[in-house]
Amino acid sequence: MDETRVAALMEGLRTNEVAERRARGQVNDLPDTSTRSIGEIARANLLTPFNFLLGGLLAVIVVVGPLNDAMFGGVIIANTLVGIIQEVRAKRTLDRLSVISEPHVTVRRDGAAQEILVNEIVLDDVIEIGPGNQVPVDGEVIVSHALEVDESLLTGESDAIVKEAGDQVMSGSFVAAGSGTFQARKVGADAYASQIAADARRFTLARSELRSGIDLIIKLVGFLMIPTGTLLLVNQIRLHMGIAEAVGGAVAGLVAMVPEGLVLLTSIAFAASVVRLGKRDVLVQELPAVETLARVDVVCLDKTGTLTEGDLVLAKIVPGPNVSDADAADAFARLALIEASPNATLRALAKGVAPDDVDALGSPEPDSVRVATIRSTAQAATPFSSARKWSSATFEGTTWLLGAPDVLLRRVADPDALREAVETYASQGQRVLLLATAGSAPVGDDLPTPLQPCALALLEDRIRAEAADTLAYFASQGVAVKIISGDHPATVAAVARKAGLDVDHGIDATTIPDGDDEGLARLVDANTVFGRVTPRQKRAMVRALQADKHVVAMTGDGVNDVLALKDADIGVAMGSGADATRAAAQLVLLDSNFASLPSVVAEGRRVIANIERVANLFLTKTVYAMLLALAVGVAGLPFPFLPRHLTLVGSLTIGIPAFFLALAPNTNRAEPHFVARVMRFAVPAGLLCATATFVGYYLATLESSALSQDQRRTTATLILVGLGFEILIRLARPLTRWRQILIVSLVAVFAAILALPSGRKFFALALPHPTTFVAIIGIVAVSWWIMGVAERLSRIYRRPYERLLAAQDRTNARELSRRTERNTASTVEVTGGTPSDPESGAQPGVAATTLADDPAVAGGSPASPPPGNAPDPTTPVEPTVVDDPRH
Repeated sequence: MDETRVAALMEGLRTNEVAERRARGQVNDLPDTSTRSIGEIARANLLTPFNFLLGGLLAVIVVVGPLNDAMFGGVIIANTLVGIIQEVRAKRTLDRLSVISEPHVTVRRDGAAQEILVNEIVLDDVIEIGPGNQVPVDGEVIVSHALEVDESLLTGESDAIVKEAGDQVMSGSFVAAGSGTFQARKVGADAYASQIAADARRFTLARSELRSGIDLIIKLVGFLMIPTGTLLLVNQIRLHMGIAEAVGGAVAGLVAMVPEGLVLLTSIAFAASVVRLGKRDVLVQELPAVETLARVDVVCLDKTGTLTEGDLVLAKIVPGPNVSDADAADAFARLALIEASPNATLRALAKGVAPDDVDALGSPEPDSVRVATIRSTAQAATPFSSARKWSSATFEGTTWLLGAPDVLLRRVADPDALREAVETYASQGQRVLLLATAGSAPVGDDLPTPLQPCALALLEDRIRAEAADTLAYFASQGVAVKIISGDHPATVAAVARKAGLDVDHGIDATTIPDGDDEGLARLVDANTVFGRVTPRQKRAMVRALQADKHVVAMTGDGVNDVLALKDADIGVAMGSGADATRAAAQLVLLDSNFASLPSVVAEGRRVIANIERVANLFLTKTVYAMLLALAVGVAGLPFPFLPRHLTLVGSLTIGIPAFFLALAPNTNRAEPHFVARVMRFAVPAGLLCATATFVGYYLATLESSALSQDQRRTTATLILVGLGFEILIRLARPLTRWRQILIVSLVAVFAAILALPSGRKFFALALPHPTTFVAIIGIVAVSWWIMGVAERLSRIYRRPYERLLAAQDRTNARELSRRTERNTASTVEVTGGTPSDPESGAQPGVAATTLADDPAVAGGSPASPPPGNAPDPTTPVEPTVVDDPRH
């Protein structure tokens, strides 16, 4: 591509050209699939299998029966309205948060750079991209500054691909290193990854263990309803009942079998979680993420930006023998300022050695003479990447390299003495960068040999004030924490200790052999801190933990975290992180505060525990309705209820309390095997309810009882209500004040209906004889006693497991106490500097200490310093909040 054409393209589109393309529809305006539209929400809540089933039964009752028996139609209306209202609330919350976190891009229009939303890109727009940016549309590269693109999210291959002018870039890929400019060739639905992105962002309840369990229950219930309902209807007709009464009895049995509120309350619980978390600046991009995080037992996190504040500052420069302070500072400045898209480390370095030029960092047209001169005089340059862990630049025949000491020291003739010094600094929690020279430029990712070390730069960060409490919370909840970082393992271990983790050392990931999955799994399981981890290794560690049956959460903010985030059971991105990171995650912490995670875990546990609680209620009703239908069918008795009776019982003992219980606080542990646990409760509880109700109803049908059919039905209703409230009381524990008020209110409502003649008439209830009341009380009392005995036996059966949990809680409590004491003791150290520089304070200066002054460092030879003037080495470094998309 010739320079004239490049210059013309870099002017970008004119305003009128942008307008023309918008008018033709050539804009990247994809439909918002992160949430459903209002119409889709209404249809999804109205056109449900339950509504079709109940609606059909309602139509039958309207035709053949009294309208009083059509009360269950109100359930259809209530479920639909409540579901719509809750999901609309969640949609508004999600839409608001999505706008806050919506990615922006820099385009060139009318000869100048301007920032726009991704959906405002038009065909032929000229777009600038840098490290961490996700490519928003397909295009052709115009200018490449050592641009490397990772297409792993599209192809599965994690190797970064070098892109030169004229090469194609695809939407959905992201920049791993370097920077560049490309022209949009395909936008909107024509772009390669538009459909993939739309599917990934869709607001859905599909991938959820909880929902899968409920779906299984619904299928099982639906399968059993067909023969049961058929038997019930045939039996009613066989008893020579009128068609209206026979159909009414069959409809009553079928309506009771339908757990109509279970799916609704699951949706409501999830939607309410979105609203709650939205108030804490947590964007839930996939609804089941709330549930998944509640099941997490391992959290993998990076050091920078999670345990630490991310405010890296240059604490000290340590020049080598025969290297002056000014020459070292100038070399560091050149390597920091030449980067077109510097990360947080390079920004901190530049702020310490070239504070006057920091504002020009990353600008394609810097207004700094020094930055422009450095970029124009460089003969070659290799940008930093998290995979290489080094960068380079060549000036006047001398190549300068800056990077991780353990990587560069592999090409140093005598590295042992310098390695000891690096270990010392790293063990104090400082990030160490090595400056070295070489006689030739690197070829690709291969370092030249030999390298001559010249100086060290020491950077430090501050521990987040809330880090210790957050880690202690995970420890108390039995969630293991793995610190996985690209920094030196000693540095990571030191920071982890300051944050409250009890670790002795960190594992150097460079020593882990490739391909040994079993060895890696054992290593990851047995250790807490890992340093010098590459993006591939992060992904391998996540997969190793998953292979060991762990549920893994991965937090991150840089492009080196994308692969691991994508593979983890739950990916959590920082709001200030790279575009690609946010796109790959299910949760985004918009305030980039790691301390928000405990509230997300608690929210997930609330959802799971409460849905299990209400599932017990609804499935108990399904079981006893089905068993009663079978029992009366075999015994040749009329069905003991009218539809209105079961609507009354279901509303007071299940539907209304379930709505409140589904949204109540709950901190119970999230456990697997949801369906098995629910059935273990619902089947025996439903069997007991069905048995007691059938016994009471059967006795009431005997000729000696002299009870009318209404009195017999009332007898069955009273027994079922009594047992329903007993089950509700047991499932609502602990009985807090508001739960007591709720249950007492519901009992009072039923008592009022029974006491008022108008209530009895509407619900077709007739008070039985006093002796029958005594029998009812006796049957309910015996059933309550049986429930109590069964509960005690269940506790005895579960006691070994509960002892294990209690022992673990006591261990966690002791660990929390030790960590709190240790963290308190280290507060001065964390906030006041490092052990090597206790007086450094909040804004350390750049001290000039030579490598020769360190007794652990020996040897070294002069290096050719670059020309130029260095800034005052005592210039104070002001801390700043910056992104670190690659470290």
